[in-house]
Amino acid sequence: MLLLGKGNYGKVFKARTRREGRCVAIKILPISNSDQELDSIKKEVGILMGCQCPYIVKFYGAYVKETDLWLVLEYCNAGSVQDVIKIAERRLNELQISAICYAALKGLEYLHDTRKIHRDIKAGNILLDRHGNAKLADFGVSAQLNETYCKKQTTCGTPHWMSPEVLLKSEYNKKTDIWSLGITAIEMAEGDPPYSEKPTVAVM
Repeated sequence: MLLLGKGNYGKVFKARTRREGRCVAIKILPISNSDQELDSIKKEVGILMGCQCPYIVKFYGAYVKETDLWLVLEYCNAGSVQDVIKIAERRLNELQISAICYAALKGLEYLHDTRKIHRDIKAGNILLDRHGNAKLADFGVSAQLNETYCKKQTTCGTPHWMSPEVLLKSEYNKKTDIWSLGITAIEMAEGDPPYSEKPTVAVM
């Protein structure tokens, strides 16, 4: 397997299925005794299993191997939008940003209609497949809503992209994803989100 990257919850590898020979991404998450970490893992698996949308990465299955949980996902060989910005060392133009935002909004529309909040929208969590189609990924901090307008009061996500109500630990709903997508649009246009020069603590 080829290591593609590391995240807060584990590592992602490129692999190929034995039966079809299809390229897939495998996200390997260590399983610990931490209730918070286990809840996050279960939440991501549950959300992925319930998603059937062309604007969200496909989920093929989950397996436990020794002390790790393996999530088999759709492989998006162009990487994340953040990867494209860094590798190309250039900002995206208006047409590219509008196309990516359209796909992200379609993915969010699906999530919100199914009572879910992503809570960590940013260029690093929007992947591009070999055709250039943008898809939402990484649901490690997503929230399943009990009601369409149910509100949460937990601080989750990446501070520079968080909406004010999330940073202030106030009640918030699915609109927080729209704020984060707006910050992501700025990130794509300027290379970084606003106040990226400030430390995380200063943002919070």
